[in-house]
Amino acid sequence: MNISISSEEPFLIDGAWIKPGERETFAVLDPASGDELTRVAQATPADVDAAVAAARRAYADRRWSGLAPLERTRILTRIADLIEENLEELAVLETRDNGKPIERSRADTAFAAKDFRHFAGAPSRLSGTVVPIDGGGHHVYTVLEPVGVAALILPWNFPIMTAAHKLAPALAAGCPVVVKPAEQTPVTMLKLAEICQEAGLPDGVLNVLTGDGAVGAALVAHPGVAKVSFTGSTDVGRKVMVSAAATTKRLTLELGGKSPNIVFEDADLDAAVTTAMRASFGHSGQMCTAGSRLLVQRSIADEMLTRLAEATRRVPVGNGLDGGISVGPLVSEEQRQQVLGYIRKGVEEGATLAVGGDVPDRPGYFVSPTLFTGVTNDMVIAREEIFGPVAGVITFEDEADAIAIANDTSYGLAAGVWTKDLSRAHRMASALHCGTVWVNTYNIFDPALSFGGVGDSGVGKDLGDEALLGFCERKGVVIAL
Repeated sequence: MNISISSEEPFLIDGAWIKPGERETFAVLDPASGDELTRVAQATPADVDAAVAAARRAYADRRWSGLAPLERTRILTRIADLIEENLEELAVLETRDNGKPIERSRADTAFAAKDFRHFAGAPSRLSGTVVPIDGGGHHVYTVLEPVGVAALILPWNFPIMTAAHKLAPALAAGCPVVVKPAEQTPVTMLKLAEICQEAGLPDGVLNVLTGDGAVGAALVAHPGVAKVSFTGSTDVGRKVMVSAAATTKRLTLELGGKSPNIVFEDADLDAAVTTAMRASFGHSGQMCTAGSRLLVQRSIADEMLTRLAEATRRVPVGNGLDGGISVGPLVSEEQRQQVLGYIRKGVEEGATLAVGGDVPDRPGYFVSPTLFTGVTNDMVIAREEIFGPVAGVITFEDEADAIAIANDTSYGLAAGVWTKDLSRAHRMASALHCGTVWVNTYNIFDPALSFGGVGDSGVGKDLGDEALLGFCERKGVVIAL
């Protein structure tokens, strides 16, 4: 298949690729240079209606859910195969579109294939149950059915991987979908849709609309949509909840985070520092799970601060396509200005700017890796999601103090714990209020492991069986004998 991009990219409704035509278009930019990659259309309200109508027809005539489970498995497996066959080309597009290091793009694309390969086995696993309710006067059973048309609204930080996180379980459950990629990074989702077509996915089962937040808002409000799966900021997630309530939609919301990465005095400091660099600055800090609150036990604070500062100065910055880069550009100038605003706020609040805080002298939307020390948990930079290469060190006294600081947040997405004490590891895992706890590691994911948060970090789960069941409704059947 052709993975290259044209000067104007079409969008997909009911199996037809639709050129922008007379519609308003906007530029998709390369964050490393600011150059235009392509232009895409601002889908209109009529386009939203058409895409939802196409998906509803596919749902009504069961052209996808009505296929034999093993046939759906075959197509989903073929999608995984095609992603792997085109992995390098997709990864290069992901880096050009988003700015992330090419190694990260390769890993994300490979994970997208794993998503489809994992959920390809699900159609045959969606079984019901027999429920004994009396002495034999009734035959009672349950079945799992697709919830209906699902709107999948994607973020700009992990375009192809998050697309697969949502699309694979939705399709495995039998749902037709309308996907709205982020306006900053639509390219790899459009190419993934081409792959799905080539694999044999029936027309109308997958529709892709490009555009800004107005398109996503229209999908959330649309009465023909039964389920919304959204990944993005907490503020926008709350608006999604309010809008979806009017039509009683099912929701999965993967929102923000302000994750603590907790280093105890008995930790392997070499491993803790190395991983802290990835957890804080990987993908330029544009991760909802970023371990940007570095909690360090006071007894080792001096040594850790020295190590962290030296490591931060060594973090390689540059164009993600160059290879060997940890911090590429931020996704846009708007995002860069937001991050720089947080850095100024940290200085104003009295935190010590130990490393970075500046803008490299080069084209593109870069911010240098930035480390604050002397941070307290009441500062804005400790409470709000920065979404850039900025980390702050907070010291703690003991285990109880670490738990109190870590849980003193409205978020609850993830946490890291560094200790050689197995009992402490289990105590911390139990006490931390979040969706995932990593011990002596960080940012480990698998399609079989559910992922999502509590509190302001969201509702429901991506990945795992929870994601699959989130696209299903359970129906009970009672037959008098």
